[in-house]
Amino acid sequence: MNPHIRRVAVLGAGVMGSAIAALLAGAGLDVLLLDIVPDRLTPEEAARGLTLASREVRNRIAARALEQLRQQQPPPCFDPSDLTWIEVGNLEDDLPRLAACDWVIEAVVERLDVKQDVVARAALHLKPEAVLSTNTSGLSIAAIAEGCPPEVRRRFLGTHFFNPPRYMKLLEIIPGPDTDPAVVARMQAFSAQVLGKGVVIAKDTPNFIANRIGTYALAITLDAMAAFGLAPDEVDDLTGPVMGRPQSATFRTLDLVGIDTYVHVARHMQQALPDPAERAVFAVPAFIEEMVARGWTGEKAGGGFYRRNRETGELEVLDLATWSYRPRRRLSSPVIEAARALPSAADRLRALLQGGDRAADFAWFVLKKVLLYAAEKLPEIADDVAAVDQAMKWGFRWELGPFEMWDALGVTALARRMEAEGERLPQAVAHVASRQPAVFYERGTGGVLRCYTAAGVYRGVEQPPERISLVQLKEAGHLVAGNPGASLVDLGDGVLCLELHAPKQAIGPDVIAMMEQAADEVEARWEALVIGHEGRHFCVGANLMLMLMEAEDENWDEIDAMVRRFQQAVLRLKYLRKPVVAAPFGMTLGGGLEVCFAAARVQAAAEAYLGLVETGVGLIPAGGGTKEMALRAASRIPPGVEVRLDPFLRFAFETVALAKVSTSAQDAKRLGYLRAEDGVTFDRDRLLYDAKQAALGLARSGYRPPRPARIPVGGEPAAAALKVGVADMRLAGRITDHDVKIAHHLIRVMTGGDLPRGTEVPESYLLDLEREAFLSLIGEEKTRQRMRHMLATGKPLRN
Repeated sequence: MNPHIRRVAVLGAGVMGSAIAALLAGAGLDVLLLDIVPDRLTPEEAARGLTLASREVRNRIAARALEQLRQQQPPPCFDPSDLTWIEVGNLEDDLPRLAACDWVIEAVVERLDVKQDVVARAALHLKPEAVLSTNTSGLSIAAIAEGCPPEVRRRFLGTHFFNPPRYMKLLEIIPGPDTDPAVVARMQAFSAQVLGKGVVIAKDTPNFIANRIGTYALAITLDAMAAFGLAPDEVDDLTGPVMGRPQSATFRTLDLVGIDTYVHVARHMQQALPDPAERAVFAVPAFIEEMVARGWTGEKAGGGFYRRNRETGELEVLDLATWSYRPRRRLSSPVIEAARALPSAADRLRALLQGGDRAADFAWFVLKKVLLYAAEKLPEIADDVAAVDQAMKWGFRWELGPFEMWDALGVTALARRMEAEGERLPQAVAHVASRQPAVFYERGTGGVLRCYTAAGVYRGVEQPPERISLVQLKEAGHLVAGNPGASLVDLGDGVLCLELHAPKQAIGPDVIAMMEQAADEVEARWEALVIGHEGRHFCVGANLMLMLMEAEDENWDEIDAMVRRFQQAVLRLKYLRKPVVAAPFGMTLGGGLEVCFAAARVQAAAEAYLGLVETGVGLIPAGGGTKEMALRAASRIPPGVEVRLDPFLRFAFETVALAKVSTSAQDAKRLGYLRAEDGVTFDRDRLLYDAKQAALGLARSGYRPPRPARIPVGGEPAAAALKVGVADMRLAGRITDHDVKIAHHLIRVMTGGDLPRGTEVPESYLLDLEREAFLSLIGEEKTRQRMRHMLATGKPLRN
């Protein structure tokens, strides 16, 4: 962690400013949040006898922003207590307090004159080493800093956070013409290590990198929709995952961002760009202007291209021909259906480019224009193609960046097709197409990844030393063993990694087999084991389809054997004589969390969403999760105190029964999924590194495994108390009869069955109860209905 940044001021408490403040507070920084002084009293303030001179009034705007952060969903910080690190004030009384700050971020309204004024005033109060930055989505960094003294301009730069700052990985850092390169390097390292950001260095050009390419892609898509005679929902079918983009695609994204916001950005592009032909691309279509005039600006206004039907709850789409909303419809296209079934973005794009119908022609047109534009603008907006690709992946959540698409689809083949269609190739494409191999990325000496630069040469893609790439390790011969579901990879220094790579990292026989082999390997010749990988989510749980198929065939012995084998594999890891460290991130559900429960230590990504969610499909956790939650409830009782588990057990029971999922790693500690001593990593790219260091630390400090536990259970009294709560929920209509049945099975396991309070039982006893309950529930038709519904829709069924 950079020791020089401890206190930060954010100037501007609007949507972005307050959200940036929440992010910084969540990273453990002291934050000062300032905004303007109100020019009039509210009726409530007047009634209380306050005046415009009252400090409460003068700080009102920032104070209200802080209060709104407490109510905001999804949460803007990792834990509600993070917000206590934010102090509020105003831009008239509190500017002298900037002298105590290490970093000052201007985040006021996106107007050049206002930003210039605030930045110039802030510059008068900075201490000599403090960094001053502006959060702007596209205004000139040099112009904003014009009024600052030369010594401040050396410490001035753009820091463009993407909204919402907590959840969007991209941070564009934009040096001004006078910015000291050492300041850029310092802020790049701090933003990655402490804030967990993916940092891209951008040039001081209109809208920088991500918004420049992303806004162009939106503009081209709007034009193509009309040209190809498609509707918004049909376009979204084409421009979502099938093209390697997020599920929100084009028009759902516009609704989320705000259609008026898009108009603002597009108009800024028209004003800032010198080329008339390029400016014309960003002309706002008449139907967009009409939507803004009607106030149909997206989700914040209750509707935009989509709205929720108040009676049915179904999402409807705007019919631009009638200006009325209608039910959504899927685009009928064999080409799209074939592409959608393919596993990787590159494969899906290749399928689309085979053509054959209007949908495929639309996809090719949009893709072609975006790829050409990115290549044409490379020298203007970035130093190399890696910066452009990372910006689009981190900022717009594309699976592949534009230049990764060029390589995946074949630069030479694409160039020939485009030239045949009358397109002019950008210099970068013509240059790369003339080489062998014709790629924007290549492997240099020693397997180092190199990328094409704006200068027309190749250079190494910077990889922080704290980043471990399993792909590169395997390419370098570090693969120890593997099967279709998981692999064992040598991380060096005597640490082995169990990498999950089944579809959605679901746990099935292959993964369990590799868990068993990992335990054998580590016991025999390794110092420690790390469980982690580089996918999108850590693990979604057990292979639900496999379990359902066995249940439909009434293969109860097979199900029992699979559950028993998983339980034993988890126990084996828990009592391994060498330390095991799990590195969860993203969705870590069901069996994935049960694997984490087995680890001696968990090193979780800050954005880790952990939960035992089996009740949502009519089951209970049976890989040791139910047992572990009961054990953790019992462990909270101080030594020597009479065993009364009710308060702790009730909390644990409700957490599992309601399938609660943490909103962050910090929240997972509150729910009992993580322990106080478990670590949290903000920068996802260094998660495996941090997990490896934790494993080595345990190994080198003389790690000793825990002794098999005996668990004091709540017994019949605790079970009776919990069942009363369940009955109350059923009477209130909050749960169904089948929910009651699931809850009673869960209660039996967590309280130990028909035993007196305080009876101590071995873990194996509760594991047997888990397995019995699982088998009983999966034999129920209503449970199988829930499983089918989840597999078909991705949503729980309440039956």
